[in-house]
Amino acid sequence: MDKEYYTLLAKVRLERAAELLEEAQTLLGTNAYKSANNRAFYAIEKAIKALLALKETDVITHNGTLKQFNFLFVFQGDGTFGPEDYQKIARAEQIRNASDYDDFYVANKEETRQQVVNAEYIVKKISDYMKQKGIFNGNNED
Repeated sequence: MDKEYYTLLAKVRLERAAELLEEAQTLLGTNAYKSANNRAFYAIEKAIKALLALKETDVITHNGTLKQFNFLFVFQGDGTFGPEDYQKIARAEQIRNASDYDDFYVANKEETRQQVVNAEYIVKKISDYMKQKGIFNGNNED
């Protein structure tokens, strides 16, 4: 696979991240907090996978995705992404796991609202990064 393939993959993944983010926002508005937490995390993860595609890297697991993001974009990165970004992402994964698998977990509006806000922040930051690198112009025309 060549650079063109991975560039296209990054664009498709970022578009999907935007769709997932819209779903999270809608679910938050209907008080479906656990589902909104799920969609917010997956919006973040899909955006991260878009970044990883730029490095011609693909990962199957959630944990692997977060580790590669931390290594390639926080530890070895250009300073665009920092430890605070990684912490938001790791927290989103924890809340998503609780929402999906812990039968006794009670999701609340404020925590879920913060998850969606964090997802909006991360997806936008990744989108802006890709625009800055000339990969994605932010519309669906290319």
